Amino acid sequence: MTAAETASDAPAAAQAGGPATGRGRLGPPPWLALFFLLPALLFLGIYVVYPILFSVYRSLWDAPGTEFVGLDNYVRMFTRADTFTALRNNVIWIAVAPAVVTVAGLIFAVLTERIRWSTAFKIVVFMPMAISFLASGVIFRLVFEQDPERGLANAVITTVQDTVAPTGAYPDARPREQVPLEETSGGGYRLTDPVSPGDAVAVPLVGVSPDDVPGDPEPARTAETEQGAVTGTVWMDFTRGGGGEEGVADPSETGLPALRIEAVRDGEVVATAATASDGTFALTGLEGEGYTLRLAASNFSEPYNGLTWLGPTLITPSIIAAYLWVWAGFAMVLIAAGLSAIPREALEAARVDGATEWQVFRRVTVPLLSPVLMVVFVTLMIYVLKIFDLVFVIAPGSVRADANVLALEMWQVSFGINDQGLGSALAVFLLVLVVPAMIFQIRRFRREET
Repeated sequence: MTAAETASDAPAAAQAGGPATGRGRLGPPPWLALFFLLPALLFLGIYVVYPILFSVYRSLWDAPGTEFVGLDNYVRMFTRADTFTALRNNVIWIAVAPAVVTVAGLIFAVLTERIRWSTAFKIVVFMPMAISFLASGVIFRLVFEQDPERGLANAVITTVQDTVAPTGAYPDARPREQVPLEETSGGGYRLTDPVSPGDAVAVPLVGVSPDDVPGDPEPARTAETEQGAVTGTVWMDFTRGGGGEEGVADPSETGLPALRIEAVRDGEVVATAATASDGTFALTGLEGEGYTLRLAASNFSEPYNGLTWLGPTLITPSIIAAYLWVWAGFAMVLIAAGLSAIPREALEAARVDGATEWQVFRRVTVPLLSPVLMVVFVTLMIYVLKIFDLVFVIAPGSVRADANVLALEMWQVSFGINDQGLGSALAVFLLVLVVPAMIFQIRRFRREET
């Protein structure tokens, strides 16, 4: 039999169900595939499908689960102020967090292609992904502490602030009520009566702890008059153990050194001096009369304690910053994989045509990366809708209502006030918000596969 005859007989044998067809199809039978998929299907049914269906069912009953209330829980959900606060914060999260993390990941991914120590950089940026959200929340709860000695963020801010505008040496100092000193608009003090060359004034202050006096203070000494100068003494008018005379420099009272004194006339500072260790000073080079003696505001400037990161105003931006720290590595890795797949010929062609690096990045790199950027953005959006851990750990109890999100509200209602009906309604509402983003993501994956 020739080869041609053999080939012509093969279809007939197949139609007759002969040996050439085997079982009539390629691959295992459907029941065998179903057998291997059964464990996964059971797992999904128990841990995904059943909880969803039960949540929908439970949302139609009251808090104890004994009375059917229909859609009352959904109506009550949208009449609570806490729900609208949580929904508002979720909108802020969706509008800010995915975009910020995606942009940060894009910047980091581009940097890793241009620096020599890219591997170490990737490890450092991606390392937070290896830390649980609970641990990350604890870390940033400490970072955002108000006390600069404990909170890293305020420690950095106060260090810069003290470098630019140092804290005054006597932030708590103040005059006695009967002393003719009045507070100026800038925060300092001035004598109510004008002074002239040849005058000697006494400026007693209180409210200063002896341990906080800078330098090596000496017992206060009454200043002597000088021709053509205004002299005086600034001292701590307080005697330990009681006693002494108010407004008089007693032997046991010390001067206040390094305190800036100014002579002002017609709104301008014409002479300055600093008090000595015994509190004395001398403003020289003065002519005429009608000077105002002023204790500069810089002497009394309060120490800057930083920002209230965990207060009602900044609590949500602070938590978003922690979210950026955790997820920037995830975005960087995905975007870096997309960058490595971009044809280098397209980039080189743009450079040959005279495009700058910024134009190459904006008009070539970003458009080619748009599918990857969209995947990262939508994935982060899904996770943002379900954010819970960072908000629960970072936000103090006093401002948790201001940082509330839907997932946290669902937990507080279900296990805080123990209203399982309303909590289930919140869970269903959160699911309804997440499902469109998931469908969009799945459809994108399918389009890319085809």
